[in-house]
Amino acid sequence: MRAGIQGFGLAPEVFWRLSPAEFLLMLGDAPEAAPLRRAGLEALIARFPDKATKETGQ
Repeated sequence: MRAGIQGFGLAPEVFWRLSPAEFLLMLGDAPEAAPLRRAGLEALIARFPDKATKETGQ
């Protein structure tokens, strides 16, 4: 709260309307997306399998 109001000079009503993600972005501490690893790819493949088409027969 101190960073938002004193550091950035935000009015209290503006500060309280910020989402946590917006506030972290202002602070420069927004987490970066993790890279897709093998386990994540395999989970996506299992959840969304390719469907066979008439053209490929696969």
